[in-house]
Amino acid sequence: MNWESVVLTDAGIFVGGGGEGYGTPQELLLRYGNRHGLIAGATGTGKTITLQILAESFSRAGVPVFMADVKGDLSGMARPGSADSKLHEPFAKRSATIGYDLQYTAFPVTFWDLFGEQGHPVRTTVSEMGPLLLSRLMELTEPQEGVLNIAFRLADEEELPLLDLKDLQAMLVWIGQNAAEIGLRYGNVSPATVGAIQRQLLVLENQGAAKFFGEPALDLADMMQLAPDGRGMINILASDKLMGSPRLYATFLLWLLSELFETLPEVGDPDKPKFVFFFDEAHLLFDDAPKALLSKVEQVARLIRSKGVGVYFITQNPADVPDDILGQLSNRVQHALRAFTAKDQLDLRRAAQNYRPNPRFDTETAIKEVGTGEAVTSFLEAKGAPGMVERTLVRPPASQVGPITADERQRIIAGSALAARYSQTIDRDSAFERLQGRAQAAAAEAARAKADAEAASAEERQYRNARRYDDALPRRTATRTSRSDSLVQTFGKSVVRQLGTKTGQAIVRGILGSLFKSR
Repeated sequence: MNWESVVLTDAGIFVGGGGEGYGTPQELLLRYGNRHGLIAGATGTGKTITLQILAESFSRAGVPVFMADVKGDLSGMARPGSADSKLHEPFAKRSATIGYDLQYTAFPVTFWDLFGEQGHPVRTTVSEMGPLLLSRLMELTEPQEGVLNIAFRLADEEELPLLDLKDLQAMLVWIGQNAAEIGLRYGNVSPATVGAIQRQLLVLENQGAAKFFGEPALDLADMMQLAPDGRGMINILASDKLMGSPRLYATFLLWLLSELFETLPEVGDPDKPKFVFFFDEAHLLFDDAPKALLSKVEQVARLIRSKGVGVYFITQNPADVPDDILGQLSNRVQHALRAFTAKDQLDLRRAAQNYRPNPRFDTETAIKEVGTGEAVTSFLEAKGAPGMVERTLVRPPASQVGPITADERQRIIAGSALAARYSQTIDRDSAFERLQGRAQAAAAEAARAKADAEAASAEERQYRNARRYDDALPRRTATRTSRSDSLVQTFGKSVVRQLGTKTGQAIVRGILGSLFKSR
């Protein structure tokens, strides 16, 4: 099949047209596909169909696409639409109205999933995520973000790679243990701050983020492949479960944008984009975002187009997107907005003011009145000038609307050339293992020092005991001699006393008398 003959004009993508009451056919020029875009509208007005037909068209033009499947129904792009579908009749009627030759076909799809359940696992390292996005992900305070920056700085200086969550947790423990020394160099690091970050990491771990951080990390080249027939690969991220952790969802998509910006070379203004990125539920990126993060998003949106990347935000209301970023979204498809409150009316008026007026109708009224599958559109024209706003019937998609079965999804995943590359987790030597090794070496050194001290102490005790024994021997002899001398002295004194008595005198005389007799 000649894909380009179906939905591609000489210069761009056929988006839709009109019959009676509608304007000229609308097309998105491929050379301006990297000028970003907006798909907005209330729930149920046809945003998902518009997203689907744009992704199909970029794929047919040989442009790889990334899109988040928030509701779980974009997997149907892997199958062709069917004439047996209940949607076929209204699709055929709309095609006839706008002069479109509807032909059903499937598209080359690669499924991804942060949790590794409905697609190839998507991983990145803690180092690649960086302290700014991690702080955003964990909603850290300014002092806590400061400590996290210290952790990343020390990890670089100490050659401690931060790959997964346990690496960062181990690094924070090490910082807490050495807080006094680190504080002298980098500023105060309190145990309470370290503990608060650890608790937030535990929350992330419980939400499944541990599966996101690790290796093998995602290689962006695997998302920017072409199918054998030359069509761009459509990368679909399973996000229905991920939406339970909306901050993780928004942070991951912002990280992916940042990686594209930092990795891809400058290409200027190519004939067609190198890659197109669809950011569904875009308001999650901006809700309560700190100024530093908004500045980063604005910078990426402004500069990434020179890398050949087009970014398309999908949200319910254009007011969800900050004005500085909204002003960079040149290709716009605005589905119906409902104005039930004063704020809704103000948002509707502001949305209408973002378009180049058309004298045939009032833009504000048109945005309020368009039905499902209709939109108010504006695309860049020649020389990059904004096109006049038009009411447009969006063409039907060629692929299936709605999800495929779980078995079909698993067959596609298993048959992908990427299955072997990402299926097994790699846990190589990093901060956790190295700090653990340091701790074990320090413990072994402490044990050796203790054993040496105990051995020296035992030798000292033996030496002292031997000295006390040797010193004790003379003192005991002296004591016995002293006692003998005392006995002699006592005996002598007794004799002297006896000599002073009558009995003593008699004894003496007896002795002397016997002596004289012997003579």
